[in-house]
Amino acid sequence: MSALSLGGLRVFDMTRILAGPSCTQILGDLGADVIKVERAGAGDDTRKWGPPYLKDSHGKQTGESAYYLAVNRNKRSITLDFAKPEGRDLALRLIEKCDVLVENFKTGDLRKYGLAYEQLRERFPKLVYCSITGFGQTGPYAARAGYDLLAQGMGGIMSITGQPEGKPGSEPMKVGVGITDIMTGMYSAVAILAALRHRDRTGEGQHIDMALLDTQVAWLANEGMNYLLSGVTPERRGNAHPNIVPYSVYPCADGYVIVAVGNDSQFQKLCTFAGRPELGQDPRFLTNPLRLANRDACDAAVASLTKTRTQAHWVEGLAKLAVPCSPVNRIDQVFADPQVKARAMTVRMRHAATGVDVPILASPIKMSATPPTYRRAPPVCGQDTDEVLHELLGIDGKELEALRARGAVS
Repeated sequence: MSALSLGGLRVFDMTRILAGPSCTQILGDLGADVIKVERAGAGDDTRKWGPPYLKDSHGKQTGESAYYLAVNRNKRSITLDFAKPEGRDLALRLIEKCDVLVENFKTGDLRKYGLAYEQLRERFPKLVYCSITGFGQTGPYAARAGYDLLAQGMGGIMSITGQPEGKPGSEPMKVGVGITDIMTGMYSAVAILAALRHRDRTGEGQHIDMALLDTQVAWLANEGMNYLLSGVTPERRGNAHPNIVPYSVYPCADGYVIVAVGNDSQFQKLCTFAGRPELGQDPRFLTNPLRLANRDACDAAVASLTKTRTQAHWVEGLAKLAVPCSPVNRIDQVFADPQVKARAMTVRMRHAATGVDVPILASPIKMSATPPTYRRAPPVCGQDTDEVLHELLGIDGKELEALRARGAVS
């Protein structure tokens, strides 16, 4: 096994759904020991978010949803009821053995169990405590529940996603996956690593306050800055780019192709390859600002060229000229793509519910010395309760039976 970047780091993971589990899976992939705390008999909400569900070797559904499997590898699952005094005591004893706590309860909810940051900071001064909520720990919306779709809507991304106003399908459109959740998970992982760096220098832990809405506003990126500098509210442009032309999806003889011209030289190469070098010298299209001012005419001219030849003609030919171009792949075509295969973007892991290897999405992180590893398939609910309690707290035998009898664990 390769060295683990975060080997020796332990995470008490009180998250569910997507943002929190995305964060802790990143930490787990990089070597952290992630202890996922779940409700007995229920577990992470997303376990039931199917179909599809994982099937065993006989084709029978196991009840492990694809959604859950996407973001919960490299974790150990324990069932723990911290609403009970014995469960709360176990939680505190386990937190004492951990470097990081990640939770995504509604703001203030953990206070009634004595597990809020301000209640733990004196007892665990080195603890890095990350809270992930819809709207953060402060502000007028702090007490509200928040989901990805709400953050996409409130954070503006839906107002610039979809067809332009007046065209069929011009209503606001969400991104096809829970992208605000995923981005919040990524930002949270970065923040945790930064806080650990601070702790290693000073011995001080801290509270990290992450919010879906904050994250969505932050990654409005160029469109957010376009508004801040110009005062002009960005609009939906379909597949078009707000600042670059031609940069869109265009018809070809057997489907569609993406042409993403980033500079004037690439535009001239495109026109020459298409057999229309004079188009590259058209006064309307000589520079990107001119092409932007004449967007409709330029897009129409490019579409008149691309529709005459096949997708392969454009993708293969323009790639040789360093002009960005690609197909528009369906999901099945993505996993069949030779580049995706070469980059090993799927792995197979032995799952406890099936006893056989199952396909899992891989980490995109590539590191020469300490790459991500795939040590544990996404666990079934409570799969590792006995192991964790024995390993970390020395609990087994009659003490474990007594805890189960009182409902502290299951």
